[in-house]
Amino acid sequence: MNTTAPSFKPSRRDVLGGISSGFAGVALSQLLARDASADVSLPKPELNGGIHHRAKVRRVIQLFMNGGASPMDLWDHKPMLTKQDGQKLGSKVKIEGATGMQGPLMKSPFEFKQHGQSGRWASSLFPEQAKLVDEMAFLMAMQGRSNVHGQSAYLMNNGFLLPGFPCMGAWISYALGNLTDNLPTFIVLPDARGLPYNGRGCFTSGFLPAVHQGTVIKAGAAQAIPDLFANEKFGFASRQADTDGLNLLNQMNRAHAAKHPGDSRLDARIAGYQLAAKLQLSAPEAFDVMREPESARKAYCLDSADKPTADFGKRCLLATRLIERGVRFVQVWSGPEGASNNWDNHGDIPKQLPPMAASIDKPIAALLQDLRQRGLAEDTLVIWTTEFGRTPFSQGSLGRDHNCGSFVSWLWGAGIQPGVAHGQSDDWGYQAMHDITTGYDMHATILHLLGIDHEQLTVRTNGVDRRLTDVHGQVIQEVLA
Repeated sequence: MNTTAPSFKPSRRDVLGGISSGFAGVALSQLLARDASADVSLPKPELNGGIHHRAKVRRVIQLFMNGGASPMDLWDHKPMLTKQDGQKLGSKVKIEGATGMQGPLMKSPFEFKQHGQSGRWASSLFPEQAKLVDEMAFLMAMQGRSNVHGQSAYLMNNGFLLPGFPCMGAWISYALGNLTDNLPTFIVLPDARGLPYNGRGCFTSGFLPAVHQGTVIKAGAAQAIPDLFANEKFGFASRQADTDGLNLLNQMNRAHAAKHPGDSRLDARIAGYQLAAKLQLSAPEAFDVMREPESARKAYCLDSADKPTADFGKRCLLATRLIERGVRFVQVWSGPEGASNNWDNHGDIPKQLPPMAASIDKPIAALLQDLRQRGLAEDTLVIWTTEFGRTPFSQGSLGRDHNCGSFVSWLWGAGIQPGVAHGQSDDWGYQAMHDITTGYDMHATILHLLGIDHEQLTVRTNGVDRRLTDVHGQVIQEVLA
């Protein structure tokens, strides 16, 4: 696949004439997936054919725990930490990128129990997700390459340690295109408290066309999409004025395009304005989660007095509504950048981790159950991950430092073998030991389920054939149905 591959060209129907103005903010985001490159001789991606082989997944929801969720306090039960609590690991430890002094081994302050027929261990911090472990496939020996938040977040989202590379959502948009004309193909729902590490760098299109970057939606704002409609105080922004202005703009755009036939940015902007106009009809309904019945709002904790839980729950419910309406890739973030209100628990695991876990546990359980009830589990994939894990030894007295040596992720939904666990970390959860998997492997597996061979999805830039998985990655066959 290359940057000059044929594109799906949108119809230039006059959809703007009867719609009011005010959608400038949306035009800069990924707004039209029919610009995605595809060989017309292959099965059409909108029919779920995939581009290299038959797809099992059409839509993806990625749940990202920003800051480094502690595996030995959530999913990776380590009795050895209890036995050796307070002891030093000694010569076994090779600390790289530590942010503080190494303390002794620290047992998890939370109780672990086995759940389901699979007997999967889960912390008491995840009582609702624990009920669903037989539906999940766990990657118990994930491993990264950096103990730095920014680099690891790039690696888990964009496939490289450095900025400038397209994220997974952008690659998927580029490869497969849109499932609907009325909503963006790739939507990002950040934490209401702020963007994650790297800001918008983890949802960038990099060297791919700008139309494939994530459209950031602030679900907690009074207007999820700002400036979608004209302010009432601008009386001159009538429908007729809008139509006249757009007709003139169209003439100017066509004249410019004729002089610069090799520049795709103008076409992308025109496409963006077209979709922005359509959003004036589709967005108010799609983003209004209060249209859901009271039972759904309660399950997702929308009426919770705990604001983080209500915020994350609203975004999980919104993710469900969006993929139900044809959005192909939705990313839901838990935790902003910074030293608090995220999963970066350096100071006090017993105090800092429980509120973060509580903010996502019920909403995620509701999300999975709701997807199944709506019939969306048949072609939707859900991913739970983080940028790295944490050390089994303490930092300070009760915190844990960064650790890319081992962490946990899970997958759920279409194409996934339920109730399995792949890989194993060492006795302390410090290093991945058996059947190690990486972000490259996860990306290769996700693309595989979408009908894409990760080695064939390439774009030549600066003389190099680039891909999401760089020169790495293997499909994790052990977790596939």
